Amino acid sequence: MRKRLKNIYRLGVKELNSLRRDPVLLFLIFFTFTFAIYTVATGVQTELRNASIAVVDEDHSDLSRQIRAAFLEPYFQPPATLGIDQIDPAMDAGRYAFVVDIPVNFQSDVLSGRRPQVQVNVDATAMTLAGNGAAYIQTIINRQLSEFLNRNRSDGTSTPTVTVTMRTEFNPNLDSSWFMSVMQIVSNITMLSLILSGAAVIRERERGTIEHLLVMPVTPAEIMMAKIWANGLAIVLAVILSLYVIVQGVLSVRISGSIALFVLGASVFLYAMTALGIVLSTFANSMPQFALLAIPFFVVMNMLSGGTSPLDGMPQLLQIIMQAAPSTHFTSFAQAVLFRGAGIDIVWRQIAAMAVIGTVLFLMALSRFRATMSAAR
Repeated sequence: MRKRLKNIYRLGVKELNSLRRDPVLLFLIFFTFTFAIYTVATGVQTELRNASIAVVDEDHSDLSRQIRAAFLEPYFQPPATLGIDQIDPAMDAGRYAFVVDIPVNFQSDVLSGRRPQVQVNVDATAMTLAGNGAAYIQTIINRQLSEFLNRNRSDGTSTPTVTVTMRTEFNPNLDSSWFMSVMQIVSNITMLSLILSGAAVIRERERGTIEHLLVMPVTPAEIMMAKIWANGLAIVLAVILSLYVIVQGVLSVRISGSIALFVLGASVFLYAMTALGIVLSTFANSMPQFALLAIPFFVVMNMLSGGTSPLDGMPQLLQIIMQAAPSTHFTSFAQAVLFRGAGIDIVWRQIAAMAVIGTVLFLMALSRFRATMSAAR
């Protein structure tokens, strides 16, 4: 047993030295956990910001001017004024994301209780902007109508006594950078664990060092374990630095939970993902072939693991299928620990699921790796 551990350690050190001499992979790790996280967190916005809007004012009343003046920065650009015949050309040209059409006699109809309709034209090619912006516009118009009616009410009725108060947990300012930075780390761990572990096997084959391993007194299991711990260690160190320097330092994102617990879960996840990377590498003869195999796996796991869209909103069959992906459990684990401050008593099920899936993938990788080494003999 001691000899096995020594072999695994020495082979892992060899793997780390090989990685250290590969400037492309080193740059990829550095870029992925620094600049890539910062640019995505600050550049991708899920909330409404600086949306282009135009208003068609057919009423020219105090109420219509009040509504037009309510579209303020930083949510909207200063609203432009259009004629009724300019709506379609402006929307077709993509000049405005929203065009609000206030009809004739709008104010008088509101005061007389006839419930007139305001038309809001939305360019839905930007789905997140369209959904959030339409909700903002509806809220703004309703608020202006309520204020206008309160000022002009003559029947003596009072305003409603019930007020709905919303309290946002875990991200009180609804700042998208809080969410995007952490989810980008999860996505980058998934991507790099596949690339580094698969590249380690392909590199041995392309450089001819696989033959050196065949004549050494080591087993395929020892070679695999060495590659898993070495590449996993490189990613874990990059993740820790990224959380402290980029996420907490540069982006000022508050981490609610234990980073040590997150690192523990990430290590289990890396065990599963590096095993999957080795499985894929045994089906490829070169790095281009491996990349073509790895990209679909990464895209599917990244898009359907619950980080981009809620898992509960997916078809039932797809939800069941995605339970077999370690990324699904890791995304749930990361959100619970880093956002909600969950402890081991809450996330142990996700850790156990990743460990079980990782063991299955490890056994598959070991079987394929043994077959590959036997063929190389």
